[in-house]
Order: sequence, then C-alpha cells, then structure tokens
Amino acid sequence: MAECELHRKSRAAGKAKVLQCVAESQDGFHPPCFLLVLILPCCFCRIIHRRESRELGFTRTMHKAIEQEVSVLSSSKQGLVYLTPNDWTLVADKASRVNFRKGETLLHKGKRSDGVYLLVKGTARVQIPSQTASPEIGPGEICGEMSFLEDAPASANVIAQQGLEAYYLDRPTLERLFELFPHLASRFYRSLATNLSRRLRELIQPNLTH
Repeated sequence: MAECELHRKSRAAGKAKVLQCVAESQDGFHPPCFLLVLILPCCFCRIIHRRESRELGFTRTMHKAIEQEVSVLSSSKQGLVYLTPNDWTLVADKASRVNFRKGETLLHKGKRSDGVYLLVKGTARVQIPSQTASPEIGPGEICGEMSFLEDAPASANVIAQQGLEAYYLDRPTLERLFELFPHLASRFYRSLATNLSRRLRELIQPNLTH
C-alpha cells in the first residue's frame, strides 16, 4: 500500500525527532519518542481513512435510498403524475421525512393542514363520514391536497394502517419552489386536479375500472 503524503511528512519529521531523542538520552536510545513519532502518525492516518470511508459509504447508502423513494413516487399512476425527474429531485431535496406508527393520524378532520404528504412506504385509511367504506392510499399517493388547495381544515381523518413513511412539504416550502420554478408549479397543480377528478369519478362510479 502506498504511503500517504501526511505519513511521509510525519516520518521525515520523526527521524529528526529521533536523532534529538538519541542525543538527549543517556543510554543512546529513547523508545517513547520513537514509538510516538514513527508509529502514532501511521495509526492517525488509518483512523482518518477509515472515517472517510464510513462517511462515503453512508452518503452512498442515503443517495440510493432517496433514488428508490423517488422511483416509487414518480412511477405511481395515482400521484403527481406530471412531475418530471428534475421536479422530483427538487421535491426530494426540499421535503422533510416523517414517520407514523400504526394507528397514528396524518390528518385530523376539522384541523387545518399546512402542507401535503407524499407516501413512500406503508398505507393509510381515509375516514370519510358519509361513506361506510374507507378508501386506502399507499406509496406514491398524495395526502392533504384538498386542505392545501382550499387553505381550509381537513375534511376527513387519515390514519396510518401500518408503519408509514412519507415526505412532507409545507406551504412556505412549496411556495418558494413555485416562485423559483413556475413550470414545476403548473405541473404540480395539474397533477392535483387530475387526482381530484379521478377520486370524484370513483365516488360517482365506484365500480369503474381503469
């Protein structure tokens, strides 16, 4: 293995230190100086290399996980279908990751939601008072868009059916993104309109197949 630059410089400086130790020692040899100067720098270099390797491995793992989540979101036919790969990169970068345990509530009926959730793992039930059956939403779908669009309280409870992971985008974050990238805004709102239209059709014609 090639010797690192830091180690080479440390070893050169160490030789001079050893000569000084030898001159000052009564018996002509000074083990502590030799060990500290020649051995310790090598250990220090190895520690640095190991730390850099761990950080690089962690970064790669996180990048791969984000790629997989974006793939789930972008491939969904019931999510933000008009967003481009570049749009999804921006969304993933600005969103906050949130986790819910089984039975926890994402949205509370009658309470205002200041953002939207994009589900990446797990499912949730939408409890609509006028319906006996509760629709289920899963990975790739969006939650809280009606409250977001109307800037009004949520019209239903949304309960996690299992451990659930999602991206959360609050209103100020979305508004900053839309101001910087107007075309992202148009594709975002077009996707929401398509989703709401689909859900309305499902209410009118529950047995409709796509």
